[in-house]
Amino acid sequence: MTDEDVERTDERVHPVEPWWAGTGTWGAVALIVVGGVAAAWFFLGLPGTSDEAAAQGYHQAARVIAVGSVIAGCALLGRRRARAGAEEANERESL
Repeated sequence: MTDEDVERTDERVHPVEPWWAGTGTWGAVALIVVGGVAAAWFFLGLPGTSDEAAAQGYHQAARVIAVGSVIAGCALLGRRRARAGAEEANERESL
């Protein structure tokens, strides 16, 4: 048995991140705006949309808006918790 035949288990496997990982608050706002523009595009029937594509387009636009909303909510909630933690630490120091 050679060293090549042995399976290596000590190698680290990095998980695959979704496409929206790493976007911050401004990225979330951009996703919400892009989703809104896409929904408006399909609603107004601007060039490049057909009746069949409009139904699927609404669904895709809603998904983009939903992802942006969740990212924005998580980012803002994280800021709020960090601010509350900092205020609590300041109160402890003053006592």
